Amino acid sequence: MWQIYVRVIGLLAAEKRLTIFLAVTNLALAAILMIEPWLFGHVVDALVARSRHDAWAYIALWAGFGLLGIVAGVWVSLQADRLAHRRRVAVITQFFEHAVALPLSYHGEHHTGRLLRIMHSGSGSLFGIWLGFLRDHLATLLSIVIMLPVALAMNWKLALLMSLLMLSFAVFNTFAMRRTEGAQMQVERLHQEIAERTGDVLSNAQIVQSFTRHEVEVDDIRSLGQRVLAAQYPVLRGWAWLSVATRAASTLTIVAIFLLGAELNGRGEISVGSIVTFSGFAMSLIGRLEQFAGFISGLFLQTPALKDFFSVLDTPSALHDLPGAAELPTVTGDVVFDNVSFGYSEAHPALRNLNFHAPAGSTIALVGPTGAGKTTALSLLYRAYDPSGGIIRVDGVDIRSVSLNSLRRQIAVVFQDSGLLYRSIADNIRLGNPGASQELVESTARAAEAHDFIVVKPDGYATLVAERGRSLSGGERQRLAIARAMLKDAPILILDEATSALDNATETRIQRALKTLAQGRTTFVIAHRLSTVREADLILVLSGGQVVESGRYEELMRLNGLFAELNSQGKFVADAVQENVFAEHGDAATV
Repeated sequence: MWQIYVRVIGLLAAEKRLTIFLAVTNLALAAILMIEPWLFGHVVDALVARSRHDAWAYIALWAGFGLLGIVAGVWVSLQADRLAHRRRVAVITQFFEHAVALPLSYHGEHHTGRLLRIMHSGSGSLFGIWLGFLRDHLATLLSIVIMLPVALAMNWKLALLMSLLMLSFAVFNTFAMRRTEGAQMQVERLHQEIAERTGDVLSNAQIVQSFTRHEVEVDDIRSLGQRVLAAQYPVLRGWAWLSVATRAASTLTIVAIFLLGAELNGRGEISVGSIVTFSGFAMSLIGRLEQFAGFISGLFLQTPALKDFFSVLDTPSALHDLPGAAELPTVTGDVVFDNVSFGYSEAHPALRNLNFHAPAGSTIALVGPTGAGKTTALSLLYRAYDPSGGIIRVDGVDIRSVSLNSLRRQIAVVFQDSGLLYRSIADNIRLGNPGASQELVESTARAAEAHDFIVVKPDGYATLVAERGRSLSGGERQRLAIARAMLKDAPILILDEATSALDNATETRIQRALKTLAQGRTTFVIAHRLSTVREADLILVLSGGQVVESGRYEELMRLNGLFAELNSQGKFVADAVQENVFAEHGDAATV
């Protein structure tokens, strides 16, 4: 737990000077609070001795320290709040920046709802700890460390009672933490499960409603909530008993100080003012110990969330730029796969010894049965993953030797799942070129056959697209994805079943637009249309992660191998309308 705390405080290093100044000021405030019981005791002794002059002097000094403490306290409170809020925003950004760059395999294994829960819960816990550190923690620690030696110097017998009080607090807190640690971890896991389940249901509301799962899902969430309470109540009960025990110890200590003080005063060993000072020390110490106990319990309850937060931050990214990686300049699009292998796990390789050359401006079609490795092969080109063996070169440059961003700027991808964001239509198209003017966005949408359906939307290009594009039809989503890729204007184009969601008439129009886009560009397409396969410069037939056949359409048909078998099984879609259009317009590459 303490390692977690040290790491949390270490995140304040970005504003080190202000943090140190606030810490020093906090310590000064603690010193002022310790001086007050001492001054109080001297005022009492002065009054008992009927020395009004000394009494007024101590009172004036007390008032001065009190005013200074008020001013410093207000400043510390204001600056600590601002600093904690700034760091909270910064750490949320840091978490998001790291999480969004984690490998796709990581996102496949961890639900979005869980990650959001970790981000918000973790950043909230960080904020609370930072605020406590900047306002109270150091002062509390200083009071506990310094107050006891001062008390020992004044009277060791009364100081012994304060020592016993501190020891009881330490024993009680240690016992409570050990008894409730496992249960609190379970509570956090259940909260994450609730976040996963609710996120899953809300993002699939259509499915839940169509299968009349509403009541069942609500009952499941209600059941999880009851499990949370069943795990949380014992933890809360344990800390409640801790509070009772510490309060009892505090009360008994104060009573014991006055009883022993009265006895010592009767013997002439201590003055009334010293008894008052000791009681003031004890009250202050009790307050600080209760603060410290609250801090310990808070840190204990937050530790599971913080562990998960740091666990995400500590997850290494599978992809990283090499030190001093150069920027990849604009390329012609010459691509070489040199003996490339890859596997999501070592036991099950997805690609084995993949070799091919795509000259700049050529069209390469990848075909094969489901699971052959087509999408995986193309994902290696834009470095969604790095190959476990072999080299991929673009214009003769190993793509791992250049910065990831500079590589991806050279490649436009249209996925089978369009992947639209919860933003306006225009903003979704501008993902390909954030600085594009409205005129350029609209002209690109026309080329992608998207303008006509956009302008009839309620707000035209400003119309908000629902999460994952659910407010649009499949064809509309895909046309926006194509417009987005067209606007990027990259020298390498990847079409992963890019027109699979379109009807024949719409696809024919888009195929013409894509052919124009593909001119002068190296185009890779996972093909499902016969016309695409026929006109490709090179067809790669994959099976089991290997290229088993390659060549042009006629060559592969003459081989009478897997490609011919796929063709005879109707794996490539062809229809009279499309064939007639291509015959009429001479549209060949279709990409």
